[in-house]
Amino acid sequence: MPSVASSSAPPSAKVPFGLSSTLDFPTVSPTPRYLPWTRQLPSVVAEMGYLKGSDGHPFTYMYDPPAGIERQNCEFELVRMPIRDARQLAYQPSVDIEGFALWDAPTLVSDFQNEQEIIAKYYAETTELVRHATGATSVIVFDHQVRKREAGRPPLSFGRAGDGSNPGAVGRVHVDYSEETGQKRLNLVLKDAALCNSIERFAIVNVWRSIKGPVLDTPLAVCDARSVGASDLEACEIRYLDRSGMIYLVRHSSRHHWYYYSAMDRNEALIFKQYDSLINSVSRFTPHAAFDHPEATESTPLRESIEVRCLAIFN
Repeated sequence: MPSVASSSAPPSAKVPFGLSSTLDFPTVSPTPRYLPWTRQLPSVVAEMGYLKGSDGHPFTYMYDPPAGIERQNCEFELVRMPIRDARQLAYQPSVDIEGFALWDAPTLVSDFQNEQEIIAKYYAETTELVRHATGATSVIVFDHQVRKREAGRPPLSFGRAGDGSNPGAVGRVHVDYSEETGQKRLNLVLKDAALCNSIERFAIVNVWRSIKGPVLDTPLAVCDARSVGASDLEACEIRYLDRSGMIYLVRHSSRHHWYYYSAMDRNEALIFKQYDSLINSVSRFTPHAAFDHPEATESTPLRESIEVRCLAIFN
């Protein structure tokens, strides 16, 4: 008869691969060899103008100040950041989640240098577009700005020189409204305290469009609102000839995720959030700035664009 096997394994018994004979578990390497797969989007690397520091409360003049007064008391730093092409995303970003979205939005405006045509036609087009993009019950356009990249492509700043009457591309990372001025804008637009108090939620939305042709030299980049922390934002006073306002400047963080839409053309509109009165569950501030595309040459056409600011009311 065959003998009964011993209850303990002989010294030569095989041990499962990766475990010692004493059944010790392998240690985890501090620099793992294995990582989840992530989608690699086409991107460029460009310099973004972040706030570095300031001498007291930040301010900047949008025109040449009187003699003896400094134009700004804040210092900026150029940080090389990857900027991904959002056209290659596997999903469509949302104004309420990432803080921005691109829409196919043909316009009937023939001349964006004509103020009357902009107000008569483009304001109505933009109102309809923002209602579709945000779900707002009503939309009021209260401001617009036509910009052109300066000849010779000087270093990007706040896009204003001299008396500020010929705005160019803005290369400082910023948000157009702070917590304080976002609330003030509602009262400035509606001019009715009782009506303002009855509004449950409102947002300030920017609609940005090329008015000449594909933007190849100085695109607009937007930062995913989810990657921005409250401590990254610094209120700054912007001084114009006839008024002052507050915006947010932005300090650099390696968490920031930047996107742009390559070769944006005249039939497209980039919609992004500047402010939202709703505190939780939606994007509130979307930092943005122009950047010099590294593939642009001296013969690349200068960017021309229009931006429209809207009050979107959700009731």
